[in-house]
Amino acid sequence: MANIKSAKKRIKIARKRTALNRSRKSEIKTYIKKFNLALENDNIDEAKELLKVIDRKLKRASHKRVIHKNAASRKISSLTRKLNEKMKEAV
Repeated sequence: MANIKSAKKRIKIARKRTALNRSRKSEIKTYIKKFNLALENDNIDEAKELLKVIDRKLKRASHKRVIHKNAASRKISSLTRKLNEKMKEAV
């Protein structure tokens, strides 16, 4: 355990940031699960709306350095590809 006041503060801040980052990641994962469920149930309109939300959340998380920007782009790209494939099947 740290003895210096500034080190104690850094530990406290790190715990707070870790909890916030976990929360953000968890929220994104939940939205992705909802998106996948909407696609399984052929709910394309709902999936489109969820994709917009996921896109916003992922970009925000990458901007805040919760996740890497390339990882965010890759996830958005793969989800968009899934949606487009599902839309092609529906037509």
